[in-house]
Amino acid sequence: MKKYLLIPIILLSLSNVALFGQDTNGKKSVAADRTIKVDYNKSAGDMNAMFKECIGAGRANEGLRADWQQQLAMVKKECDFKYIRMHGLLTDDMAVYKEDNKGNPEYNYQYIDALYDFLLSIKIKPFVELGFMPSALASGTQTIFWWKGNVTPPKDYKKWEDLIRNLTQHFTERYGADEVKTWYFEVWNEPNLSPGFWTGTQEEYFKLYEYTARAIKSVNPAYKVGGPATAGAAWVPETIEFATKNNVPLDFISTHAYGVGQGFLDEFGGSGTVLSKDASSVSGEVINSRKQISSSAKPNLELHYTEWSSSYTPADPIHDSYHSAAYILQKLKQVGNAANSMSYWVFTDIFEEPGPRFTPFHGGFGLLNTQGIKKPAYFSYSFLNKLGETELQNTDTSSWVTKNAKGNVQVLFWDFTYTLPDATNNQQYYIKDLPSKPKGSVKIEVAGLQKGNYKLEIYKVGYKVNDVFTDYLGMNKPNQLTKQQVNTLKEKNNGDPISTETVTIDANGIYKKDFKINENDVLLLNFVKQ
Repeated sequence: MKKYLLIPIILLSLSNVALFGQDTNGKKSVAADRTIKVDYNKSAGDMNAMFKECIGAGRANEGLRADWQQQLAMVKKECDFKYIRMHGLLTDDMAVYKEDNKGNPEYNYQYIDALYDFLLSIKIKPFVELGFMPSALASGTQTIFWWKGNVTPPKDYKKWEDLIRNLTQHFTERYGADEVKTWYFEVWNEPNLSPGFWTGTQEEYFKLYEYTARAIKSVNPAYKVGGPATAGAAWVPETIEFATKNNVPLDFISTHAYGVGQGFLDEFGGSGTVLSKDASSVSGEVINSRKQISSSAKPNLELHYTEWSSSYTPADPIHDSYHSAAYILQKLKQVGNAANSMSYWVFTDIFEEPGPRFTPFHGGFGLLNTQGIKKPAYFSYSFLNKLGETELQNTDTSSWVTKNAKGNVQVLFWDFTYTLPDATNNQQYYIKDLPSKPKGSVKIEVAGLQKGNYKLEIYKVGYKVNDVFTDYLGMNKPNQLTKQQVNTLKEKNNGDPISTETVTIDANGIYKKDFKINENDVLLLNFVKQ
């Protein structure tokens, strides 16, 4: 496995501080007060809900577990993701492909059917990642992860094409063409990481892509196929150029970004990672990918970031930290309309790339830990899902204000502050109790409200509020949690409102209040018309 060195990123210049929502009135004060001023009658159009289009999961076989399915059902109900993407659909533990003693292919989709039937039963569609190689079809023995996904090209591209065509026909028969037309078929995962996820060259990946795309389109030309599913936003112009020159179908671009300075792959979570200081990390890559598409021969392609997070390692304590909640919102806000989806990697710590994990909090990628306890990152998505369908005009760069058809108003705002000290990595820093410092106050002013009473629900994530990792530290980090400890942590970190009050709006229709905010706090105000 290739090792990637990490280098510190140069300090963010003060002119960029506003991007972090630390400064909305031009002052270089760390605790500058902010104002979020909106009018109920001044709409900015439909709220762009690209943040809940897709979510990641580790591998297909994990999706056959009861606890995984229970967690996903809760995540669907509270965060409402539309699609889910995972590795390993075709690996040996899914029992999809073998050959008889004459070399004739045998197909079996029982495990895939069990998984996809469940997904569709809870109204989540598959974002179908086609990989890795069944060992009976593989040209080599190189694998990745504890569960040994084979990362070699097929020994016979015609047999690969036949498998993909047969699988696509099977989906059509089982779920109907109208359903499968709404799916996305993505070819492989991070083929630019070689060795790693692919032992072949870029040219060999494009060959695999072509055989796969033609197989899918032979079943139904309306089915959507794309790639290159690369790490680090790579190969976007090259993929479009290849598809254009060779008249190969390409319906969307997919790629990945993580918020670290350098490196892409940390299979077993052994390297030290450093959260990038660059104010436009992740979002800058997304915006650049959109520019690459716009200036290409296929300027209208959809863009799907099918993996993203603060860090690409399954042992990074930032994933468990309260800092993650504000970070996620900051990045999604910066991306704006540049991506059709931003699929957070992943929804649960039931995730076995480095093998089954031995402790309840280990810096896993999940929004939930193995026991289904909600981490701060979870609430970024459950709060986003409470927003209304219409966005209001708003100049603040670290908030969304929305309304819904019932006349309710939602104000979601946060502070993202980079606090990682120089020459320190995430694994040394985010494992500690990290009290947050005050960042002044945020003045909320909503005009144009209808006269009458509103129930105001206030939700929050921050230091010691829906902050399970700090609670876990307070328990002295037990290696195993008792049933009682799990229940205690779930109850304390359930995301219920921290307060509820009645607000009376008079004839002038204005609500005004200052809210004190600390570093990396997230607040949601939900005004429910009575």
